[in-house]
Amino acid sequence: MTNGAQLLVQTLLKSGIDVCFGNPGTSEMHFVAALDSIDGMRCILKLFEGGVTGAADGYYRMSGRPAATLLHLGPGFANGWANLHNGRKAHTGVINIVGDHASHHAQYDAPLTADIDGVIRSVSQITRRTTPQTLVADTQAIITAAQAGQTATLILPADTAWQSVSTENTAIPDPVAPVRTLPSLADLDAAAQLLTQPGAAIMLGNRALHAEALTIAGQIAHKTGCHLFADFFNARMARGRGRVQPIHLTYSTAINQTLLQDVRHLLLVGAGQPVAFFGYPGQPSLPTPAACHIVPFAAPTADLLGALTQLAHHIGATDPAPIPVYAAPTLPTGETLSAATISQAVAALLPENSIVVDEAIALWQHLNPATVAAAPHDWLAITGGAIGHALPCAVGAAVAAPGRPILALEGDGSAMYTIQSLWTMAREKLDVTVVILSNRGYQVLFSELKKMGIDTPGPTATRLLEMSDPAIDWGGIAAGFGVPFGRATTLPAFIDLLQQGFATPTPLLIEAVI
Repeated sequence: MTNGAQLLVQTLLKSGIDVCFGNPGTSEMHFVAALDSIDGMRCILKLFEGGVTGAADGYYRMSGRPAATLLHLGPGFANGWANLHNGRKAHTGVINIVGDHASHHAQYDAPLTADIDGVIRSVSQITRRTTPQTLVADTQAIITAAQAGQTATLILPADTAWQSVSTENTAIPDPVAPVRTLPSLADLDAAAQLLTQPGAAIMLGNRALHAEALTIAGQIAHKTGCHLFADFFNARMARGRGRVQPIHLTYSTAINQTLLQDVRHLLLVGAGQPVAFFGYPGQPSLPTPAACHIVPFAAPTADLLGALTQLAHHIGATDPAPIPVYAAPTLPTGETLSAATISQAVAALLPENSIVVDEAIALWQHLNPATVAAAPHDWLAITGGAIGHALPCAVGAAVAAPGRPILALEGDGSAMYTIQSLWTMAREKLDVTVVILSNRGYQVLFSELKKMGIDTPGPTATRLLEMSDPAIDWGGIAAGFGVPFGRATTLPAFIDLLQQGFATPTPLLIEAVI
């Protein structure tokens, strides 16, 4: 006889879901036992639920396939909420399996009882509370939604997991592939007409920023003369020498207004309308000109490669876009370790086919132009702005793309949110080089104060934004999690450590003091 937990694992495996990032509790023990009795699922323990969900996000971004997460009741899901928010903004497909109290126990308001359905609905686009009778159908609905790029959650009451399932409920149908939409002929005609207008541009997002899609977008731009843009934060973007490189928007609304000032018609392909990260006194929320005509063409979850291919054929865009010839970046010289020299060193040393996971916002103004000419690589950004993303995302990316070196660029403040990810990197022997930009504070917030008209914060405000008293002992933290460590206060020391990180297929934590 098969119990519900075993049937759930079998259904996941039949649909190709074979990676589970988890932090289980008591209500998930039958699922844990099922994982031990059924071969095929790679199970990876994360020491905090925010790491679980962040790893699932990184896994999907690099594999295109959802992983399962295993979370413990409402509080466990809530601990993972922030990185599910980031994943939802990235249109990441993830399958959350959330254990709940046994049905007969829920009425007693035990300590871990929560409004689990309410917490989940705030970020999950599809939710099923399953029973032994509906388990297979519920699981398949969750899988199909996740494969299409949605956050999908299955609530698994403990008694559903442990109960035996009758024979008629154990037949698992073949998986159903998700349907990704393509533009209609009318959509193609309208897009073609728009691209003939003065001031036409395309805003690319999601899978339209993968290498093959970018090549086709470049053909369209070459044929029509339109500009290509990419928003500041993207789930995954192909970058580096030899690739079509859109104009990359920045964190600054004022700079984005300048970049977009001549755009009169903006076609959205896998992207949303560009918007300022925050609202500021006396500043606009939208960086596009007021008269800009914004036209959705392909939604982020559509078949973006297919949509661009059809548009290229429709307008006869067959010639490749000319790619600027960049010289390979050279290593910076001197002793000074700064945001600029770190960026130059990363650009010069980045291995071909590497993956950069970026949560070092204060570094971007130097890093973005420096790495345009770097070796070809993929760039994963913190799409939803909820910090504590880079380290677990790097874990998921490394699991999804073995053999590709991972560079995680992380601020010292945001690193502390999910620092437990170092332990998983060590346990799984993942090829991740972590660079902590150690400026001992939330430096981006000092600039945010200035945007609010506060040029010189007082001692109380400063104490909320700086982290120098006491200074964080990154070497001690790394040692405690079993990760080798190096500290750089000079540029030559940083270069040596970064070379060491890229040369070894195991994790390394580098503190870059700036």
